[in-house]
Amino acid sequence: MPWKVINSMDLKIELIKDWNSGYFSITDLSKKYGISRPTIYKCLKRYAHLGVEGLMEESRAPKNCPHRTPQPILKLVIQEKLKNRKRGPRKIRAQLKRQYPELELPAISTISYWLKKEGLVEKSKKRLHVPPYTQPFGECRSPNEVWSMDYKGQFYMKNNDLCYPLTISDNFSRLLLGCKALAGPRYLPTKKYLESIFCKYGLPDAIRSDNGTPFAGRCVGGLSRLSIWLIQLGIVPQRIEKGCPQENGRHERMHRTLKSDTTVGRNLKEQQKLFDIFRHDYNDNRPHESLNDQTPVECYKNSNRPYVQHPHPPQYRYDYTVRQVKHSGEISFMSRLFFITELLAGQPVGLKEIADGLWQLQYYFYVLGSVDLRKNKIIRN
Repeated sequence: MPWKVINSMDLKIELIKDWNSGYFSITDLSKKYGISRPTIYKCLKRYAHLGVEGLMEESRAPKNCPHRTPQPILKLVIQEKLKNRKRGPRKIRAQLKRQYPELELPAISTISYWLKKEGLVEKSKKRLHVPPYTQPFGECRSPNEVWSMDYKGQFYMKNNDLCYPLTISDNFSRLLLGCKALAGPRYLPTKKYLESIFCKYGLPDAIRSDNGTPFAGRCVGGLSRLSIWLIQLGIVPQRIEKGCPQENGRHERMHRTLKSDTTVGRNLKEQQKLFDIFRHDYNDNRPHESLNDQTPVECYKNSNRPYVQHPHPPQYRYDYTVRQVKHSGEISFMSRLFFITELLAGQPVGLKEIADGLWQLQYYFYVLGSVDLRKNKIIRN
C-alpha cells in the first residue's frame, strides 16, 4: 500500500489532538512537529476562537494597497488598448497623457503588467536582432531635408487585381506624406501623385528611394524620367545600395505598420479609403517613440520651397563647358562622341576638368560621372 500523504491541515489537527490529550507541553509539541512555540500559540488561539476553520491558511495579501492602480485609470488603459490592439504600453500611455493631461498615469511597466493580466497582449514571435544601422540617416536634422518614397510590395485585392501602394514619408518627422493605391509602378501616375504632394507640402532637399522602376534607370547617373524631373526641381535623388533596404529603414518600418494595420479592399477605390484611414491615424494619433512620444504631425512643418511647374533650364558657371545632348543621346566633345542617354535629348550638360584628361559630367547640380578622354569613355559614378 502507498504511504499516507499528510498535508499541513492534517498536521494541525493532530497537533490540537495531542494538546487536548494533556500529555504534551508546548515545548514537547514544538519538538515533535518542528515548529516554533509562537506558531503553536497562534494555532491554539485561532482554534479556540474559530474551531477547525481557524486552522485554514488565510491570504497574506494586504487588505489595502495605496499604490494600486485606481480602477478608473485601469479602465481607461484597457479601453485605449481595445481601440488599437497593435499598440503597446508606451504608446497607450502617451495617448492617454495627451487626452487626459490632468491625470496621474502609471508607469509603462505597470501598464504592461495590467495588459498582460487582462489577457490583452499577444505573444510575440522571437526575432533575430541585428546591429543598428545609423547611416545615412544622421543628416536628418529638420523636416523636408530628406523624404523617402517606395512602392510597397504589391498584393492582390478581393477583385483579383494587383495594388501597388506608393508611399512617401518625411525622414525627420516620420510624417506619412502620401499613400496612394496604384495599378502599377509607372512613371506618369507616380509623377502625378508626387505633384499633388509637392503642391500641398512644398519641395524637399532630397528624396531617397531604391533602384527600381520608375525611380532609377540603367543609364549614366542612374537617371530615369522621374529622377530627371526631380533634378530639374532642385531635388537630389538619393538611391540606396542594391539589396540594402536597411538604408531606408525608417520608411521600411512604416511599411511594416502599414501591412499589419491595413486590411485588403475590394478594388483600388476602396483600398485608397483604407489607406487614408491608416494615414490619418498614423500621422495624427499614433505616438512615435523616437519623437519623444509625439505624433508626426506635431513635428512636421511645410517646406519653404514651393512647387514650380516649369523650372528654369540649367545654368553652369563660367569654368564649365556646356554641350547639348543630341536626340541620339550623344554629346560632341573634343571632336569625339560620347553617349549619355536619350532621356536628356535637347538638354544642356556641363563639363569641368578635374584632372588631366578627366572631365566631370553633370546635369544641373547632379554629377552623372566623368568623361575620360584617355580611354575615350564615360566613367559612371
